[in-house]
Amino acid sequence: MTLGQVLLVAVLAVPALGAVAVAATPRDRAARLVGTIAAALTLLAAVPLVFGGRGWVAWSADAPAVRPWHQLDLPWVPGLELRFHLGVDGISWPLVVLTALLTLLCCAYTMWRVPDGGSGRALVALLLVVEVGILGTFLALDLVLFFLFFEVVLLPMYAIIAGWGGADRRRAARKFALYTLFGSVLLLVGVYVVVAAAGTADLVTLTGGAGMSRGTQLAAFTLLALAFAVKSPLWPLHSWLPDAHTQAPTVGSVVLAGVLLKMGTYGLIRVAVGVAPEGARWAAPVLGVLAVAAILIGSLVCLAQSDVKRLIAYSSVGHMGFVLLGVATLTATGIQAALIGNVAHGVITGLLFFLAGAVKDRTGTGTLAELSGLRETAPRLAGLLAFAAIASLGLPGLAGFWGEAFAVIAAVQVGGPLWTTLGVLAAVGGALTAAYFLRLLRQVTHNRPSPAVGQVGPGLAGAELTAWVPLVLLALAIGLAPTLVLGVAEAPVDALIGVVSR
Repeated sequence: MTLGQVLLVAVLAVPALGAVAVAATPRDRAARLVGTIAAALTLLAAVPLVFGGRGWVAWSADAPAVRPWHQLDLPWVPGLELRFHLGVDGISWPLVVLTALLTLLCCAYTMWRVPDGGSGRALVALLLVVEVGILGTFLALDLVLFFLFFEVVLLPMYAIIAGWGGADRRRAARKFALYTLFGSVLLLVGVYVVVAAAGTADLVTLTGGAGMSRGTQLAAFTLLALAFAVKSPLWPLHSWLPDAHTQAPTVGSVVLAGVLLKMGTYGLIRVAVGVAPEGARWAAPVLGVLAVAAILIGSLVCLAQSDVKRLIAYSSVGHMGFVLLGVATLTATGIQAALIGNVAHGVITGLLFFLAGAVKDRTGTGTLAELSGLRETAPRLAGLLAFAAIASLGLPGLAGFWGEAFAVIAAVQVGGPLWTTLGVLAAVGGALTAAYFLRLLRQVTHNRPSPAVGQVGPGLAGAELTAWVPLVLLALAIGLAPTLVLGVAEAPVDALIGVVSR
């Protein structure tokens, strides 16, 4: 095996074995330490995957569109011609590293604070299992294998919300599970339609349509896009998200917003668009309209929110709307906007949920009406919250700017009355994003300290800074040097667009 293949196996095997080791370690704190070490080793295995052969090529009659940097292709179920096929490229690698980083930060955070509801050992073990499912989804190049990894995430995330969440956690967890199961059924049917029509589950072969008829591609794209829209989430299939975010513990919210939603948008790009390009071209206007509706409705709902975590949750609906708008344009600029928007949202919203959890832990409330004057009692926490908010609203020079700006530009570049209108409306949604985040900051950080905020001390724990500083630095780095994401994704995006537009 090559070094790249060893690293691919390690990225999945280390957290899986780590989860087993955590469950087998009797002492709670020692178990959490074992989980944190496993998460750190996973990140160390994920980062070097960027080195290696850059094998993506434009589509041609005798060359497939998918040529990963590293891949591992082994027999899995020979009787059904299924293979254990893993690979990584410029589309999946940034998300693999983001997943490994956020899981490490969450596991490290549990060394300092474990939410009420259960043992820290069980929580860390579940976080590692969730990591295996998410990483497997990003690495799978077999459609059936992709589906199985996609489903691994459901039960452990349900357990995290139901076990360590807020007062209404069980209802939120059930809602999350029911919506996700609905999407899973659609995904399973879509996978069956593709595999039955094409005679293979290999995504390398399937990219470009694999000779499937137009009708089959339309049906497959509809099923797959709806399944991924539930996970993304796309309006109007988003209603599970605010409840799940609001009730989940801090580390659950970080993983949920930071990387779990990306499974939907990644699947839309890699599977739905790649496997059924004719269906993507047919459905693009509808997807664009729904994406802009998500941006506007999510922003307007945020303006009416009275809870910090719920406001941040609804902001995810709007931000993922920009990602979906970029995908809907089916242009290189749009897909690049979607990819950098994915990564930026994971970094910034993960930081926002960490900070919202810190505010709630200190004050005992997340209600905006009971929070004011934070800069007077905890100026460093207020400053970090302000940084995360302005990064999320898309200030130039920070990570949130590039995805939203390029999604609007891509829509305008497509041209025509529909896409120009969608681009203008998306830009209006960006202005509304600034409005609700500035409202949040005015309410929480300004004015006289409320009784709840008045008891907050100025200090920040070392564990908090350990979890937050990497995300602050990444938001700055991606904002100032977007080529960190766009550079590695340029070739595979060009190849994918070559498939879609031919």
